[in-house]
Amino acid sequence: MPSKSGGQWVLLQSSIGISAMHMQVLNNDKVIIFDRTDMGPSNLSLPLDKCGKEGDVRQLDCTAHSVLYDIASNTFRPLLLQTDTWCSSGAVLSDGTLVQTGGYNVGDRVIRLFTPCNDEGCDWVELSKNLWDRRWYASNQILPDNRIIVVGGRRVFTYEFYPKIDSLSSSLYLRFLIETRDPGEENNLYPFLHLLPDGNLFIFANRRSILFDYINNKLVKEFPVIPGNDKRNYPSTGSSILLPLKLSAGSDGNGTAVLPDAEVMVCGGAPAGAFIKSDKESVYVEASRTCGRLKVTDKNPVWSMEFMPMPRVMSDMLLLPSGDVIIINGASNGTAGWEDAVGPNLNPVLYSPDEEEPDRRFVVLNPSKIPRMYHSSAVVLPDGRILVGGSNPHQRYNFTAYPYPTDLSLEAFHPHYLDPENAYMRPSILSLESRDRTVSYNEVFAVTFELSSYSPSGEISVSLMTPSFTTHSFAMNQRLVVLNVVSVSQLSVYAYKVVVNGPPTATVAPPGYYMMFVVHAGIPSHAVWVKVTWN
Repeated sequence: MPSKSGGQWVLLQSSIGISAMHMQVLNNDKVIIFDRTDMGPSNLSLPLDKCGKEGDVRQLDCTAHSVLYDIASNTFRPLLLQTDTWCSSGAVLSDGTLVQTGGYNVGDRVIRLFTPCNDEGCDWVELSKNLWDRRWYASNQILPDNRIIVVGGRRVFTYEFYPKIDSLSSSLYLRFLIETRDPGEENNLYPFLHLLPDGNLFIFANRRSILFDYINNKLVKEFPVIPGNDKRNYPSTGSSILLPLKLSAGSDGNGTAVLPDAEVMVCGGAPAGAFIKSDKESVYVEASRTCGRLKVTDKNPVWSMEFMPMPRVMSDMLLLPSGDVIIINGASNGTAGWEDAVGPNLNPVLYSPDEEEPDRRFVVLNPSKIPRMYHSSAVVLPDGRILVGGSNPHQRYNFTAYPYPTDLSLEAFHPHYLDPENAYMRPSILSLESRDRTVSYNEVFAVTFELSSYSPSGEISVSLMTPSFTTHSFAMNQRLVVLNVVSVSQLSVYAYKVVVNGPPTATVAPPGYYMMFVVHAGIPSHAVWVKVTWN
């Protein structure tokens, strides 16, 4: 059986020149990272021929506020942002292009694109056509038809699509957004969005959640309110994930693919009134200790509540290729906002959703030495590490603030499955028996892999993971689809072949690039990139 240590922290860069407020892994093994343009000059210069305008005003800023990080070489280069991306959102189209939306000041309606390239030529491109509404603290979700839905924002109670729909002359009103806004605190910004296998959208804000038919602009149902007094969205910032979607073989009697069950998890946050106390009185209330799980595909879903080992606000929740969840970053007291939290949560927590004993689901992991407070972020890399960066709880860059100065470093957290002791159980993907590394819906395909020591009791699985756009403790578009295994066979002493079914529908796995992992006894391989596409 694999060993389960508390993981290991490795400092990758003491400074990348900017603070990692937003991060997105791209399908060419690069990570795009950016903060905001209105916080003063960064510590990274732009090339001599490129300068921007700080805070969208006529003050020349020749420093970068975005970088492209190369995972393999552990290097980075500056990128040019023309307008302010503060507290913005994003999603990746099926061709791998990052669509980044909104921000602040004249950037609050801007649409920016970043298309991956294999040379030094790619940079941000700003479109001339803007969003309908201001999108500051909004959330995005990629849809089955390759559109992106953009929901909410500060004092904006609408949603819209990218690309725009020709038949619509404006955004669409969503009453749920104004109903969930707390006077003086809000607590409904960066709403949690999850595309469900039936094609509808799960939306969570504050303490409430709905099933929404975005095609017909129709509320399908409202779910029970999550128990307790804790608020879950910005600035009482918790986090949320859609737990792994586990596919099975077969169809119903009419030949329709059987859709997987879907369960949403929400963790952390802060009690009602906590933001006013921290922001106005410098009183830092203990954060929420609870997590709630809701099987949204049940006929009458009910929240199942659990307690984390410690209170957490502003923590990131990420799906791991093993099927576990890591809860990382954040604080124990206060809320999101400038100077509004204390008590950094240096210890990540591993959560095992399939563990039958609730008391054994949470495991406290080894601590970092670097506080990751407000405006920190984290993403899962193709090799299974967690890339962690950011932390700037100040209005501008402040490198002398005590005890939480602006942090420009990048770290990697190595979960237990990367321990050297587990190397003999780690699969290595040799080939994908599919044309051009593409996977079609309902396609049966094979993956060959190498394994030093096969455990007879160790299950083999194949998972597809979307790279998330992470900011403000929410990993937008995050998804882990566990494919149905048809067969596993041994080809030679160390080589094996696993045959699997591709995803059944675009509502289960929207078209685009995924990290494909082979997992043996809970130990994932290094991922290969595959493209899920129509026939």
